[in-house]
Amino acid sequence: MYFLSGWPKRLLCPPGSPAEAPFHVQSDPQRAFFAVLARARLSIWYSRPSVLIVTYKEPAKSSTQFGSYKQAEWRPDSTTIAVSTANGYILFFHITSSRGDKYLYEPVYPKGSPQMKGTPHFKEEQCVPALNLEMRKILDLQAPIMSLQSVLEDLLVATSDGLLHLIHWEGMTNGRKAINLCTVPFSVDLQSSRVGSFLGFADVHIRDMEYCATLDGFAVVFNDGKVGFITPVSSRFTAEQLHGVWSQDVVDGTCVAVNNKYRLMAFGCASGSVQVYTVDNTTGAMLLSHKLELTAKQYPDIWNKTGAVKLIRWSPDNSVVIVTWEYGGLSLWSVFGAQLICTLGGDFAYRSDGTKKDPLKINSMSWGAEGYHLWVISGLGSQDTEIEADLKNIVKQPSILLFQFIKSVLTVNPCMSNQEQVLLQGEDRLYLNYGEASQTQNPRRSSAHSEHKPSQEKSPFADGGLESQGLSTLLGHRHWHVVQISSTYLESNWPIRFSAIDKLGQNIAVVGKFGFAHYSLLTKKWKLFGNITQEQNMIVTGGLAWWNDFMVLACYNISDRQEELRVYLRTSNLDNAFAHVTKAQAETLLLSVFRDIVIVFRADCSICLYSIGRKSDGSNTTAGIQVLQEVSMSRYIPHPFLVVSVTLTSVSTENGITLKMPQQVRDAESIMLNLAGQLIMMQRDRSGPQIREKDNNPNQRKLVPFCPPVVLAQSVENVWTTFRANKQKRHLLEALWLSCGGAGMKVWLPLFPRDHRKPHSFLSQRIMLPFHINIYPLAVLFEDALVLGAVNDTLLYDSLYTRNSAREQLEVLFPFCVVERTSQIYLHHILRQLLVRNLGEQALLLAQSCAALPYFPHVLELMLHEVLEEEATSREPIPDPLLPTVAKFITEFPLFLQTVVHCARKTEYALWNYLFAAVGNPKDLFEECLMAQDLDTAASYLIILQNMEVPAVSRQHATLLFNTALEQGKWDLCRHMIRFLKAIGSGESETPPSTPTAQEPSSSGGFEFFRNRSISLSQSAENVPPSKFSLQKTLSMPSGPSGKRWSKDSDCAENMYIDMMLWRHARRLLEDVRLKDLGCFAAQLGFELISWLCKERTRAARVDNFVIALKRLHKDFLWPLPIIPASSISSPFKNGKYRTVGEQLLKSQSADPFINLEMDAGISNIQRSQSWFSNIGPTHQEIDTASSHGPQMQDAFLSPLSNKGDECSIGSATDLTESSSMVDGDWTMVDENFSTLSLTQSELEHISMELASKGPHKSQVQLRYLLHIFMEAGCLDWCVVIGLILRESSIISQVLVVAQSSEVDGEMLQNIKTGLHAVDRWASTDCPGYKPFLNIIKPQLQKLSEITEEQVQPDAFQPTAVGKTPEQTSPRAEDSRGSSSHGSIPQNEASSSSMISRKEEDITHGEEEETFQDGTYDCSVS
Repeated sequence: MYFLSGWPKRLLCPPGSPAEAPFHVQSDPQRAFFAVLARARLSIWYSRPSVLIVTYKEPAKSSTQFGSYKQAEWRPDSTTIAVSTANGYILFFHITSSRGDKYLYEPVYPKGSPQMKGTPHFKEEQCVPALNLEMRKILDLQAPIMSLQSVLEDLLVATSDGLLHLIHWEGMTNGRKAINLCTVPFSVDLQSSRVGSFLGFADVHIRDMEYCATLDGFAVVFNDGKVGFITPVSSRFTAEQLHGVWSQDVVDGTCVAVNNKYRLMAFGCASGSVQVYTVDNTTGAMLLSHKLELTAKQYPDIWNKTGAVKLIRWSPDNSVVIVTWEYGGLSLWSVFGAQLICTLGGDFAYRSDGTKKDPLKINSMSWGAEGYHLWVISGLGSQDTEIEADLKNIVKQPSILLFQFIKSVLTVNPCMSNQEQVLLQGEDRLYLNYGEASQTQNPRRSSAHSEHKPSQEKSPFADGGLESQGLSTLLGHRHWHVVQISSTYLESNWPIRFSAIDKLGQNIAVVGKFGFAHYSLLTKKWKLFGNITQEQNMIVTGGLAWWNDFMVLACYNISDRQEELRVYLRTSNLDNAFAHVTKAQAETLLLSVFRDIVIVFRADCSICLYSIGRKSDGSNTTAGIQVLQEVSMSRYIPHPFLVVSVTLTSVSTENGITLKMPQQVRDAESIMLNLAGQLIMMQRDRSGPQIREKDNNPNQRKLVPFCPPVVLAQSVENVWTTFRANKQKRHLLEALWLSCGGAGMKVWLPLFPRDHRKPHSFLSQRIMLPFHINIYPLAVLFEDALVLGAVNDTLLYDSLYTRNSAREQLEVLFPFCVVERTSQIYLHHILRQLLVRNLGEQALLLAQSCAALPYFPHVLELMLHEVLEEEATSREPIPDPLLPTVAKFITEFPLFLQTVVHCARKTEYALWNYLFAAVGNPKDLFEECLMAQDLDTAASYLIILQNMEVPAVSRQHATLLFNTALEQGKWDLCRHMIRFLKAIGSGESETPPSTPTAQEPSSSGGFEFFRNRSISLSQSAENVPPSKFSLQKTLSMPSGPSGKRWSKDSDCAENMYIDMMLWRHARRLLEDVRLKDLGCFAAQLGFELISWLCKERTRAARVDNFVIALKRLHKDFLWPLPIIPASSISSPFKNGKYRTVGEQLLKSQSADPFINLEMDAGISNIQRSQSWFSNIGPTHQEIDTASSHGPQMQDAFLSPLSNKGDECSIGSATDLTESSSMVDGDWTMVDENFSTLSLTQSELEHISMELASKGPHKSQVQLRYLLHIFMEAGCLDWCVVIGLILRESSIISQVLVVAQSSEVDGEMLQNIKTGLHAVDRWASTDCPGYKPFLNIIKPQLQKLSEITEEQVQPDAFQPTAVGKTPEQTSPRAEDSRGSSSHGSIPQNEASSSSMISRKEEDITHGEEEETFQDGTYDCSVS
């Protein structure tokens, strides 16, 4: 409702001695002037600007006679002030304007400004009047005066001798006798006989009292702490006509304040609590409504040490009350007891270094106009504290503090409760929770204002594609959209009284003292009356509301002295010429719009319904208003001021199921009236004969009369309803939402029978459910099941200032206050309330309608958690526990398993047994997760099992989960499981590892082997210098979480157990020919693949069926099967000169038989590639190095070709991979002859076909990596299979080179030979595309046969079919293999070992990293 804003301001009083410091402030009825009392001074201050106007100083002689001033009271017309003094005198001061037409302060404008034009009331509005104070009358009552109270035209004075004096404002008693309290009869209520007065107590007197106009009586506090209410039985105010009612419960009353709008009396008590009473309408007894007290939970160190309540003040709009205690501090509460602010805790009470501050002691306080300011005179009670001492030494001047407030628009304009926006109004600005996101959607957004603020085209907080009234627009972020109110309008119309925002949140209207103005959030412009006389001639009385593009408002026309209802169009100029005006009979107090009906509540207690419709005559559009129906409420409403809000709703006790006409379901069914906190509903009386709707008379149905009113709820502050309809969420949209202050919220929920069955006649069709929320509700989002609110937040700045600098004392004493947006889910409260009442079916319907909400899982979790906490920690046994019901309810949703485990993990271990007794055994739930393939949830259950079961059970379940995770390739989970299993084994079971609820983004299942390890051929992994890339023997350990896995304690049984599982998984992958999965598995878990493959070389790592393996690899790596292009029969590359380029283009995976024919019989590819390699001059050495650096350099190779344009489309194929023959081709020839090179159509077809027959680049990198691994491990049969799929004869040659060494098993060679023959047979029948390649490698095949036959004497064997390769001259074949294992030059094409060594020195670690990054691909594993 109300929120503190910023720091308080300080108003300095004239300097003087401490004895002359002010101690009392009292505002006049209009809150334009404030009377400030010191011991012998009376000052008058103006509210805006806050300046001192005049001071009356009592002469010393009379001051001793009267004693010091005590209290002040204003006459209702603000012309006289009565001041009471310590010695029993009342001084009457008359206020007169001095010096004719002169003003004390006037605004000065520059020449030519629009304000200079003479506007009516210009002087009164913007100038500070010059006033005189003169003492007119002195009255001696001969007893100390306890309380002064202005009652209509009289002043009521209570003295300490137990008398009540009624004095006329002119200072005369008019011959009326003072009333002795002892003669006033008091009883518990007005029905009992008039006896039981305090006759026995001679010294009873009134300590504090306040007049309540709507109850017509006085709330009083007696000196003995009793409280009561005195009311005149008849109109005459004499002792015989007075009767008192007292409350039996309060015995320590200290002060009182009354709320006229809600008929409440707030009594402050010595205990520190405030008891709020109301008067029973029938018996007249005082009933306790609620209490305002601090709780031990929120304020543990201060709640019972506040001392007595010192002052209570209701705000001008009667919606909040402010309370202060003897101890100090301020607290703000809503009407029915919701706490909004308290300065006894948090940043108000503690400095930033944690030390406690002294609370602000308050001597007197008074609200300013419209509640935007609170004038506070602080007490200097704690004179010994250093801050106060500093204050006194340096600031000689006493001061008044002004606290600034922002309030919700609902406090003054309750018709805003059918909106979904939160709108707060401050003194000169508005805060709304609609970000600028709404502007980006609006199709009408014209170019005129889009260039107005180009940088603001889209808010940085906007979430992208939001729907027009979307959730994220309303929730978006925590900041407000602040709109500064037009200063031109404010100057002459301060303070702002009402404001309203339209349905879409794009237009705002504000109402000040006169007229109104409106603002568009789209154009960022204010629109004011062009004719100021029209503006100053209207006073808006009953608030204003938007209807589509129109503003509907009720106002008083000053010149015509006529109450009117006006409608203005937003888009036209603000002028009465464009307004539609309807005359009204009486003053309008409240106004609200429902669909096309305007409902108005008037001062004569009648309600009038108007229909509103758009009508256009010619060029200008206006809205027409017609009276539909009038309802008199004077029988039910004692005083029109008591009506807080009136709304028309479609809510009724019938749900529309039993209505005779289904289309009437969402019509204006009933009037909701908040009468002083009582919610009254008047439904349409449809019991009589229904009038059939006729086309010619559409208004006929609206004239159905209303039934007598029914009371729905008590202590209601706000009501929210909507007229939108949504079949999916009928529960939420047809409900009525009530805010009940300290009692939380209530919802009047409709109950629907399932599947449109006929409802039971004995079942109610609606139910009122109460629930508590932690924020003060300001708006309800119906479909989204959210309540929006605002909350005060504080920021400390005291550390910026030194302790003794007094200029910034306020910033040290008080934190800076800001208002933050907040929201809360309420769905779980409603579901729980329905379950408590055995309405599980309704709860299910409601929950299913909201299951699509993003926070629905959180709703279920909250409900389970709250019920569990309450029931499991209850001291007494619960007769009918709710937890089993809630558990059964949650099982209806697929999120059941997650909900339970998330709740358990957020609850302490002690409550787990109670939880799982209701929801089921965690072992069963774990198994359900595994069956549902929900491994992350299963992992969470594992932690619960580890705490609740013996280690053997958790190991058994962990093994199950580990194996499943391996199968599904959830590598992140696997790593966690390895850690978990090791923790169980090493006895660290009390600190289980954290299990992820979602996979980390890194574990995307790709071959991430390049990122964390280097492929190496010598040296161990530990001593790799980080700066230099060196070749190592084994795979280095990954630096990820699994790094510790291969640590020194690998001999312990636990590691052995884990290794066994990993080996078993690897074996299964190899047996199923799942090489891709094997690579992922090894890379992600740091599995030592090479050493394992060495051991399994003849067992699991054998290829049993080459054809199946080949097919499987094609499928896994998305590698297309080769095909023979049609154009190959007439080969285009016969014309000698350019033959090399074309030939080499197709060489590496050549599917063309002609290459075979052109090869010299006994000379292999190797010699040819060596020949072109050797004629590259030194200028091309960079190219070699670059090409070994992977694919990112290929753009550079292709750039000369791409200049040619469309003719050479091959130039655009930038994804040629490392083995691409662009590297192999004769580049000198390309460069020399490029100008003459042109390809024919058939050649292009040929080349594109070659490119198409390759798999993705990622697969190529992966296959080469696997090739390296298998080569290292000596699994030659797998190398051959990969060589086949890559169609590179060099790989086969390399296998043969290795095969010549003595270690190779003859059986393996035999297996390769058999396998290749099988592939040959398969190619002949099923896949002829492989035949050309098989023909190329025929020589190698023959050699293989020879090796297998001559296996007896391998050392003497020398190849005859193949010329001497560089590999055979190098001392170790593996060296060259290592250097190019991931490069782009196949091993047998390296020119010499000297080049390799040069490369080894040049490639630094950094470059290597870059290469690896480039080679890293995320591949998703099925």
